[in-house]
Amino acid sequence: MSAAKPVAATAAESIERGRRVVRMEREALQELEGRIDARFARAVEMIATSRGRVIVSGVGKSGLIARKIAATLTSTGTPAVYLHPTEGMHGDLGIVGADDVAILLSKSGESAELVPLLSHFARFGVHTIAITGATESSLGRGAEVTLDAAVREEACPHDLAPTTSTTAALALGDALAVALLEAKGFRREDFARLHPGGALGRKLLRVSDVMERERLPVVGDGATMREAVVLLAERRGIAIVADGARKILGVITAGDLTRLMEKRQEVFSVPVRDVMTRTPRTARDDEFGSAAVHRMEEHGIMALPVTDAAGVLVGVVHLHDLMRAGVV
Repeated sequence: MSAAKPVAATAAESIERGRRVVRMEREALQELEGRIDARFARAVEMIATSRGRVIVSGVGKSGLIARKIAATLTSTGTPAVYLHPTEGMHGDLGIVGADDVAILLSKSGESAELVPLLSHFARFGVHTIAITGATESSLGRGAEVTLDAAVREEACPHDLAPTTSTTAALALGDALAVALLEAKGFRREDFARLHPGGALGRKLLRVSDVMERERLPVVGDGATMREAVVLLAERRGIAIVADGARKILGVITAGDLTRLMEKRQEVFSVPVRDVMTRTPRTARDDEFGSAAVHRMEEHGIMALPVTDAAGVLVGVVHLHDLMRAGVV
């Protein structure tokens, strides 16, 4: 049987068809919003109180939405994994633990590959949540909590291709993820920790993520400039004067050495205490790297000693390292 010949569409017709799809999906989401009720709250509680992971499963287009939901949950602090229902029946159920919660997606609620998972999850003691367009289906009746993702029709003009229904299922998954992250107190910093390679993750890096911790350029207050000069050369232009308890007494920079050499011919025997800046700028290990960059640029500083909450020296952070890490 030959395929139908394509019918040319005007620009106006294409625009209107696109708007119709968006309009239909928007209306479906408005109806979905009104159906978020105590069952949704129960699903959030079920996942939030679980000590295991979330297992998300679906077939076909629902399987693609299931993968997205699992990824969104994981990136917002709720560990989740996608389970292909067919592979699950052939060995992959080994990833399922008794403390897990399963979210099963199916528009019809009668997917031959998916429904059998209900009995296996029950045997493992796994709690189950269904996202389906048919709450009275086998899946809808078999799950402990069923979320109604019904839509009046697909945006496809033949009411065939999953469009509006997958949008509704995805929206419910997003709603669960956001409700859970708020219930858990998930912060921007937590998101950054889970996304270290992303732009937000880089901007939210802490000083402790970038600072040097080993072989710190430290001398005692009884040292001379001979010792400090060696550190300035080896440790990127900064020497820190500290006492035995790692409390900072002062800082010497390459600029301090230059100014000293302009005043004296012999500098090596000069005590560091006569040269150091006694109230140096410092950074806290738990502050954002971007805050340290701002302070360094404002005062023309290339490196800062880093202290912990008790004021103890724990590292050194360099402007070049912060810039390289992409914190600004």
